[in-house]
Amino acid sequence: QFLSLCAPLTQEHPEVLPFLSARHLRAHPAFRGSAEFRNILGRLLRRVRGRRRKVYVYINELCTVLKARALRRRLPLHALPAATPRQTSANQCPDGASHAPSQYPSAPSQHPGNSSQYPSAPSQYPSAPSQHPGAPSQPPEPSGRRAGGSRRQIRHLEHLLRVYAGEIRRLQERELDLAELDSADSPYLQENRLKRRMMRIFRRLCQLKDCSSLTGRVLEQRIRFRGTRYPEVNRSIERFINRPDAFPDYSDILREIRGASARHRLGLGRRQMENMAQEAFREVGNRLQERRHLDLVYNFGSHLTDEYRPG
Repeated sequence: QFLSLCAPLTQEHPEVLPFLSARHLRAHPAFRGSAEFRNILGRLLRRVRGRRRKVYVYINELCTVLKARALRRRLPLHALPAATPRQTSANQCPDGASHAPSQYPSAPSQHPGNSSQYPSAPSQYPSAPSQHPGAPSQPPEPSGRRAGGSRRQIRHLEHLLRVYAGEIRRLQERELDLAELDSADSPYLQENRLKRRMMRIFRRLCQLKDCSSLTGRVLEQRIRFRGTRYPEVNRSIERFINRPDAFPDYSDILREIRGASARHRLGLGRRQMENMAQEAFREVGNRLQERRHLDLVYNFGSHLTDEYRPG
């Protein structure tokens, strides 16, 4: 039903629906038949019917959910071969009696080809006894308990999310006057605190469910940087710009280029690094600004104005 609804809305990009179908097939069968997945589909269906222009945002959100619940391919484990028992010491007799070392050292050899003038002394410390092959091995330690939450904890946190969402909706619909805007406990500040609590509860809920906390926003997508012809410099800049809340300036880009040149011995000159930093800074700034603009376009709005149709 979701695919049939999205098919006429994604005719400009026909490759989207096959990609979504592939994600659906890779998801865990238990999750595909669960009530949680049906609830997610129902919520996304209502959103697509209400806001058809954001169909790609909702498809991306569904792909993120399916990717988090995809089947993990496990490599087969092969048993190690049995350890062979150590061979008996060379100085031990077959009947178990060991030879005693000579009481007096022998005279040094007078042969000109013999370079050893003194006999080798017996070992001062006995060798450690080898373990008998038939001895029982120690039992392996029990593996740690898998971290996860009970259904009661999960239901409690989901209930808190619904309660906070209703309270935030009530604060947004509340009429304000000028006196409340200057208050230290204004509805805007209360709404901000509730949203922060919801984010903490959401992260904890993802930990208990053992799933990803990605929400499908544009800001969570990684930026691939290929602005220079040096892969080492590209990787260094890419790691820096994908940090949380990172918006670098020219000096940050120049520092990353200098560090990459010194680590990998690229031999870049000062003027060359400055020109490279200027070009990379322009490209990075445009990419970050475009990503923030798209995130604002996709997430800007309120439920109070969703149903508004001009004219």
